[in-house]
Amino acid sequence: MPKHSQHRRRGKFALDADDIEWLEGTPETDDGPPEGDRWSTWDQSTPTEKGPKPYPGWLVTELAAVDTELGLLKTGKEADVHLISRGVPGTDRVCLLAAKRYRSSEHRLFHRDSGYLEGRRARESRMNRAMANRTAFGKQVIAAQWAVAEFGALCRLWELGVPVPYPVQIVGTEILEEFVGTPDGFAAPRLAQVSDGLDDLWEQLVAAMVTLAAEGLAHGDLSPYNLLVHDGRLVIIDLPQIVDVIAHPAGPSYLERDARNVATWFAAKGVAAADPDALADLLRKESGRT
Repeated sequence: MPKHSQHRRRGKFALDADDIEWLEGTPETDDGPPEGDRWSTWDQSTPTEKGPKPYPGWLVTELAAVDTELGLLKTGKEADVHLISRGVPGTDRVCLLAAKRYRSSEHRLFHRDSGYLEGRRARESRMNRAMANRTAFGKQVIAAQWAVAEFGALCRLWELGVPVPYPVQIVGTEILEEFVGTPDGFAAPRLAQVSDGLDDLWEQLVAAMVTLAAEGLAHGDLSPYNLLVHDGRLVIIDLPQIVDVIAHPAGPSYLERDARNVATWFAAKGVAAADPDALADLLRKESGRT
């Protein structure tokens, strides 16, 4: 495995050719676990590829743990999300994780990636050419960039107190994060499926979006379908396209689109405080883009 820590700069994530070679696959071994589908991948991530400390008490970090695949949670154009049980055999140490796996190079990736990838250039011209031409290698680079971008966003937002799943670790193009749902594996519903407590959920969402805007960020694709509701708490998911509204040429338009998407939905559900224009104005002011 390459020493990814040497490619980090000031806490940011970067990729070079060695990383891509590793992403394309590691040698298989016969040293499988006595049960489950694989050994825990916890030790395969460097410290910068693991979530913020302190690690949550529910998270299983023991090297004797194994991962067991429990099924598919969600399929999408760019990635599939699987449910994993990580536990230490013979003990009660177990946790559920959501494994988001970005598609391999034979799939068509990221139907809207050109706008979001603005400014996300690799350091090697070979990678940039491959990305621009959407070669198989270029698509693998894009997949890696999106995975790294989402993991970095989750870590940053978690530390800011934004309601996102705890980011456990990243291994190649797989992100492991907190499973938002019940202990028996039922995923929390999306906001689009919820009809109760909308006034409180609206207030939670505005607070989260204000925090993002104050950091100069926009989700970039916010809608009732990438917001979960668990025990009355709103949780934001699907963050690979998070946008720096200051640096990105079209940053303000992403900020406004997020605001209008969610405010229009809440207004249609009868939430009196939901005003698309007012929310867009608020977020522009918070971001300094007035």
